[in-house]
Amino acid sequence: MPKTWNIKIDNYFQANPNCIIATAHVDSFPTDLPLEPNIREPNRKSATYRQVFDSLTTQPEKFFSRHSGIVLSANIVKPSKTSLELEILEASEGGSDGIINGGHTVLGFEQAKNYNYNLSQARVKVTIHIGLSEDEAKDIALASNTTTPVDSRSKVNARGDYKFIKQYLADLEQKEDRKFRIAYYQNQTGAPRNAQCNVNHLLKLINCLDRNRYNPDGNKRTKHPAGMSPPSNITDTERERLTALLPLLTHALWIEQRLYEIVQDHISNPRRKGVNDLASIDIRKTTLLPDSKYSFGFGAPTDLALPIIASYRVFLDQDYNWIIPFDEFAEDFLQHLWTNYFRKYLVSEKTAGNTVGTKISRNQEIWESLYISAQSYLNQHLMQMVNSSKEEEESKVTEGANKRGKRKNDGATTVLK
Repeated sequence: MPKTWNIKIDNYFQANPNCIIATAHVDSFPTDLPLEPNIREPNRKSATYRQVFDSLTTQPEKFFSRHSGIVLSANIVKPSKTSLELEILEASEGGSDGIINGGHTVLGFEQAKNYNYNLSQARVKVTIHIGLSEDEAKDIALASNTTTPVDSRSKVNARGDYKFIKQYLADLEQKEDRKFRIAYYQNQTGAPRNAQCNVNHLLKLINCLDRNRYNPDGNKRTKHPAGMSPPSNITDTERERLTALLPLLTHALWIEQRLYEIVQDHISNPRRKGVNDLASIDIRKTTLLPDSKYSFGFGAPTDLALPIIASYRVFLDQDYNWIIPFDEFAEDFLQHLWTNYFRKYLVSEKTAGNTVGTKISRNQEIWESLYISAQSYLNQHLMQMVNSSKEEEESKVTEGANKRGKRKNDGATTVLK
C-alpha cells in the first residue's frame, strides 16, 4: 500500500502538469523518504555532506539562497496552501519514488535535528516530479548527481573570509619585495596547481605554530596539529586567532623552503649514485612553494614539512613571541632535526618499502618525537645561556676584584728605613 509524507511549505507553483516546485520548511522536512531513485547513498564523510551541514547549522536563514535544492519523485501530490501531501510508491510496490537528488542534504537535516540545531528559519527548494517511470527517474538522477561540488575553499573565498590573509600578504609583498602565488579558489587563473600553493596549506602552516591550541603539556586531546582539515567557515573568533598567528607565516615558510633545500641537496648528493633513499620523494616531479622563486627538482607530500614546523612552537610563548630570537636557532635546530630524526625516518620508511604521503600528517609518533626533541634542544640552549651568563658574571666579578686590588697596590706608601 502506498505511503504518504507531508511537507510543510511557504508557497508552491505548478511548473508543468507533472512538476511542482515549492519552498519547504527544513525543521519539519521528512528525513525517512526512500532513496531508491538516487544513484548513490549519502556519505557522512563526504565533502558534499560537510558543506551542507556547515551551511545549514551556521547560517540557516541563508540556506535557501545557497543551496540548489532537493529533487523528489512521487506517484501523487496533493497540494494545499501550507503543505504538500506526497503519495510514494516504493520499489517493492513497483514504483521508483523518493529522493532523486539531495540525499546528502536530507542526511544533513537529520543530523542537525539530532544535535538540536534551531532550523526554524531554514528553507529549501523542493522540486517534485509526478508519475515518473523508473527509467525517467534514473535519467534525472544521473543528470542531477554528476556535478562536482564546489570546494569549501572557493566558498570561503566567495564570502570574503580570506580578505585578512590577502591583505597581510599584499603588505608583506610590498615590504619585503617578494611575490606570493596563492590559489584561493578552484581553477584560479594564474595560480599554481601545486597543493603547497593552496590557501589551505598556508592555514596549516600557521596552525602548526599555535602553541596555545596544540599544547601537549596542557591539552591531552589535541596534542599536535596532525590531520588538520580545511575550514569550511571562518568565524570572527577563528579570524582573530589566525590574525594573531599571521606574523609567524614568514617563519613557517622559511622552515618549509629550507627543508626542501636540504632534501634537494640530499638527493643531489646520494650515498649511492642514482639512488634516492627517501620515502615519497619523487625525483621525476617538481614542487613549487608559495614564495620560492624556483621549483625544486622533486615531488613531495604536501604536508612533508608540517611536523617539523610544528616542533618550532616549543620556542614560542603564549603571546606567540619567540623565546629565543628566531635567527639565532632556526637553522641549527632544523639541521639537528634533519640529521637526528627526520632523515632517518624517511630512510627507514623507504627501506621498509613504505610511502609516507598523507600518512605523515597523521603519524602521531613522528609529531611527538620531533616535539620532544624540540623541548630537549630548548632546555639545552637555555642552560647554555644561563651558564654563559654565569661565566660572564663571574668574569666581571674577578675583573672587578683585580682592578680593586691593583688600585690598592697603586695607592700604597713605601716607608724607607
